[in-house]
Amino acid sequence: MPDPGDLIQIFGPLFEHWALYVGDSYVVHLSPLDENGWLSSSRLTSGSAGWAVVKKQRLCDVVRGDRYRVNNKDDRRRSPRPVGEILAEAEAEVGKKLWYSLLFQNCEHFVTKLRYGRRVSHQVRDAVTSVALTLLIFISPYLFLAAAAARVSYVLQRES
Repeated sequence: MPDPGDLIQIFGPLFEHWALYVGDSYVVHLSPLDENGWLSSSRLTSGSAGWAVVKKQRLCDVVRGDRYRVNNKDDRRRSPRPVGEILAEAEAEVGKKLWYSLLFQNCEHFVTKLRYGRRVSHQVRDAVTSVALTLLIFISPYLFLAAAAARVSYVLQRES
């Protein structure tokens, strides 16, 4: 069972979701909304931005059968804030509408800000790194060929 102030990583079928455990089987989390006020899984995965609401719900209602774990991932690098401060700030956020952006203000950013006082999203960092590496792997051969072709063209023009 998690302890108050723990970060909860939830493994959904299409995306990860993050929540902060506040005790008595409840979590606080940032829930992206669609235009009807419902949780928008498309907003979670598409990178679009929009409004989200901070909710306090039972852990079992947020997890809905998905696998989850306690993941206080940055405790080795950063000291968590005192639990009382974490919980007080989390409770003060409940019910607020906040701007949601997959890249800059997602559910992971929200809970890491509560726990560590700083927004961090490893899933965004990892996704950006993966895209950059993929582009490098697929584009670098073409860049090499383009550079070689330019060199050959330059040599041929010089000789003529």
